[in-house]
Amino acid sequence: MKYKVLALSVVAVALYSCSSKSSIPTAEVPKEKVLSPELAEGKSLYENSCARCHQLYNAKDFSAEQWKPIVQRMQKKARLDDAQGLKIYNYLTMN
Repeated sequence: MKYKVLALSVVAVALYSCSSKSSIPTAEVPKEKVLSPELAEGKSLYENSCARCHQLYNAKDFSAEQWKPIVQRMQKKARLDDAQGLKIYNYLTMN
């Protein structure tokens, strides 16, 4: 009788260890976006120039049309040229 219970236990453990682990939740690793050199420069300009004076907005807070006057107005205050402002705008509206 002891051997039957022991054998049944061994079989149960073996089956359990071989079962799929799909029910165990796994943490998804977010994929980091690869930015072109121009977009990377726009991100750097946005984070370094704009954060000097205020908290940064999420790029998705505004549409591309809404970002245009915001970037134009703020580039003057940050003393950025048009090329730098365009890089920031392209970074903010890349999606």
